Amino acid sequence: MKSVVKRDGNIQPFDRDKLYRSVFGLCHGLDDKIDAEVIVNKLCREVCDGINTSEISSLASEAAASYSIQHPDFSLLAARIELSHLHKHTPETFSESMRQLWYQRNKTNQVHDAPIISRCVFELSTLYAEVLDNAIDHDRDEHFDYFAIKTMQKSYLLKVNGVVAERPQYMFMRVALAIHLEDINSVIATYAMLSKHYCVHATPTLANAGTVWPQLSSCFLAPIKDDSIDGIYDTLKSCAIISNHTGGIGLSISNIRASGAYGNGTSGGSQGVIPLLRVFNNSARYTSYVSVSKSLLTSMAHLYVLTMSCLICRPKLTKSSDGRRTGLAVYLEPWHADIFEFIDLRKNHGNEDERTRDIYTGLWVPDLFMKRVRCDDHWTLMCPLECPGLDSCWGAEFDRLYTSYEQKGMGRTRINARELWFAILSSQAETGTPYMMYKDHCNSKSNQSNLGTIKCSNLCTEIIQYSSLDETAVCNLGSINLRKFVDEGGNFDFDELRRVSGALAKNLNIIIERTRYPVPEARVSNERHRPIGIGVQGLANVFQMMGIPYDSDLARKL
Repeated sequence: MKSVVKRDGNIQPFDRDKLYRSVFGLCHGLDDKIDAEVIVNKLCREVCDGINTSEISSLASEAAASYSIQHPDFSLLAARIELSHLHKHTPETFSESMRQLWYQRNKTNQVHDAPIISRCVFELSTLYAEVLDNAIDHDRDEHFDYFAIKTMQKSYLLKVNGVVAERPQYMFMRVALAIHLEDINSVIATYAMLSKHYCVHATPTLANAGTVWPQLSSCFLAPIKDDSIDGIYDTLKSCAIISNHTGGIGLSISNIRASGAYGNGTSGGSQGVIPLLRVFNNSARYTSYVSVSKSLLTSMAHLYVLTMSCLICRPKLTKSSDGRRTGLAVYLEPWHADIFEFIDLRKNHGNEDERTRDIYTGLWVPDLFMKRVRCDDHWTLMCPLECPGLDSCWGAEFDRLYTSYEQKGMGRTRINARELWFAILSSQAETGTPYMMYKDHCNSKSNQSNLGTIKCSNLCTEIIQYSSLDETAVCNLGSINLRKFVDEGGNFDFDELRRVSGALAKNLNIIIERTRYPVPEARVSNERHRPIGIGVQGLANVFQMMGIPYDSDLARKL
């Protein structure tokens, strides 16, 4: 007879019937093909003598998840098993969860408190405990699948000494409370939008809202401050601080001199951008979300089973110790003399000392290069020290400056443009990088063109903003789930979409005031320009629910 160790330490015989009743009770509302007997039979084969109840719950959810290929509702069942176990080990109310997070003791020194949430959020959760606790609806968790719950436990739900102290609904309420504070009506309204999956805030907001370091913004764009030791390492420090506090980073390096260039009075020449990026790569690997996080990202990848999808993450980003991820994307223009080495940085073969596994590469491509590729014309590689100003102009001005350098013979190497183009395509086929962003197009359509030249984007290539030595561009992100606006009659509710969009925009505007900035240049940019980004997801689901072919005129009209 196998035995089970209960949470209180008591030992009892393994009860198969009790386990079946527990799993069967979680199958309500699922497809008839979801058979609790299958899960229990598999679990009985894996249970060993002396197993504890936590291990049984984990095995049961894994067993259910293993059948998700046969039917997606098995993944929902697996999530419900995880949630059932989570609810047994977390406080019964939101206010009690916040209290636990406030009075957390330092793990290495039990005498001193080490609060995770801010004093303001704790006091408000206590003052309005009855209202907030009554607003929580745990039934809304039933829309999550197994991967979503495991991701939330690993990366989003706050922990006390490594043990999860929040439930998913508590996280949504914490975010709403941190945004609106004393405006309890707005707190409840935002909680309802998030928990019903009408919209979602970005990873840093979900992970950090209400904590002692509430860095709520998603993406930061920064140029190398100067082509010098001071400028490079000042930028490295800024990137490390931003990464440590959940920010994804886009970095422009087109102003860095190429290999072999004059080295500022030293006897040797510059080593170029590759050794520089190795330093940034090692910093990205070392830096983790020590305090609270990010990636996602990553990631919010598949956070909601039928409703939410990826917000700001790509796979294989730099991991923190608790599983959250950040990302560093580096952009170079294709006229740079180190371009061939740059596009090989993430290849799976070659000299490992010339590879970067923890940063992502992107090209900031002027139209002139694509014209040369189309015409099968020559292309000249240049050093920004010897041919200055190319990174700071675009369009006709860039074309004139670039061709003038060519005519004066100031370039390093003259190649066929398609030689570089095919090298880019080869790298993309092997690694998915470098990303391609079009410099002239981005600048010509930007409403910040009066400020100066935009020099890069971010990891997910959706942020096109101006940065300078005084401004580190920031973006504050949210996403709307379009499928929630299709009613039972197959009609799209534009009025409700307008309401949710307005509410989310107001939230993001407040976040600009609430967020804690990792570097002062970010505050300057964010408060001066107040950028927000609202994405949409689930469009294909909308077409399916409304019976509209994806490529039809009606779909385009919608």
